[in-house]
Amino acid sequence: MVVYWLVIIGGLNWGLVGLGAFAGGNWNVVNLVLGSWPQVEWLVYVLVGLSAAWMLVKKMGMNSSSDSM
Repeated sequence: MVVYWLVIIGGLNWGLVGLGAFAGGNWNVVNLVLGSWPQVEWLVYVLVGLSAAWMLVKKMGMNSSSDSM
């Protein structure tokens, strides 16, 4: 469940980063909240990336098990 929420938060954050770039602002919520702690901010980005990779591997495992039937 934590992996799911990290991927959702990461996806929404990147969506806001893109919208903010069009609007000429910094809408990176992770940076706005954790900007004074860059190492913690980087850790959040790493956890989001690992969560996305985990979900991808899990999804690929589900597809390969259904292919063998």
